Amino acid sequence: METRAAGTSMRILDDLISAIDTEAEVKDIRLGLFYTGVWTRNCGLAATLPRDVLLKEPPAVREPGHLISQDASELVAMAYSKRLLEAAIGMAAINSLLEVAGEQCLELNAASLIAEKGKNKRVAIVGHFPFVPSLREVAAELWVIEKNPHQGDFAEVEAKNLIPQAQVVGITGTAFINHTVDELLKLCHPEAYVVVLGGTAPMSRVLFDYGIDAVCGTKVVDPELALRCVSQGATYRQIEGVRQLIMMKE
Repeated sequence: METRAAGTSMRILDDLISAIDTEAEVKDIRLGLFYTGVWTRNCGLAATLPRDVLLKEPPAVREPGHLISQDASELVAMAYSKRLLEAAIGMAAINSLLEVAGEQCLELNAASLIAEKGKNKRVAIVGHFPFVPSLREVAAELWVIEKNPHQGDFAEVEAKNLIPQAQVVGITGTAFINHTVDELLKLCHPEAYVVVLGGTAPMSRVLFDYGIDAVCGTKVVDPELALRCVSQGATYRQIEGVRQLIMMKE
């Protein structure tokens, strides 16, 4: 199984993995068009990134059909893979092994939190989310940085210029899949309010050691239903059997 290349900056992923117990049965793995689901002790999700996957050389996944026979630790190690689908499996496996205590979280979505923190402030969002139009109405300035830009978005090359200026920064959890999260966090101003969000975002307090103030992620409460939705092409908003939660730095 592929592991991290020498010299690659993935400290946050290293620490995230070292903090989890990987002793668990692998019950199911689903690769949907938009989301990947892995069921071990719990069920975890991660974005599939179909457009980016299509641009890569095949195969997208090595040993398809045999992954479920691997140990959970082997699936977790796939988070380091340069193949995006394998990295998505790895992140979904990590999320499936995290113990998310719902009573220690707020049942709130990322859009509400970022709108509250970003009112009349300079906001940078890495990833184009559905709440972008409403956020433009409250932020003093909004910069959306996207690998596949929509109209009005900035290309990812602009991150180094825009993120340091932002008072509030939202970073998509898919930055763990494409291995850009460490570099994006380094760009954040020390006083910026930093949020990691989306279905891939790992609900782990380890992230708070890296200047992150809140993690807006997902707890799967009905694995069978959620995986059925994933395997039938559900987008994040269409996945049932989940709760959207926010874990905040104390």
